[in-house]
Amino acid sequence: MRVQLSKLAHARSGDKGDAANCGVIAFNEAYYPVLRDVLTVERVKAHFAGICLGEVDRYELPNLWALNFVLHNTLGGGGTVSLKLDAQGKTIASAMLLMEVDVPNDLVV
Repeated sequence: MRVQLSKLAHARSGDKGDAANCGVIAFNEAYYPVLRDVLTVERVKAHFAGICLGEVDRYELPNLWALNFVLHNTLGGGGTVSLKLDAQGKTIASAMLLMEVDVPNDLVV
């Protein structure tokens, strides 16, 4: 079954200089393995094609049912020098939650 990521998790994002930081937190423990499996570095990089011009780092936080992504070279230099509308990466979380992911049919969403 294909669902929007927002059915499985919430997210929060911000900036770290020229990098956007995005945490994705599963709504419950059963959703975390799905997030861990489908939210790969490659998948996130492809989702933000044209926005994220650098590498993507992923950090797993299983005790929090969360993943944290750092999207390098995304903010046009960062909050104080960028001409981008979202120079501090606040909308990255909303954009991440729009991603559609495949989940097992027996997973209740």
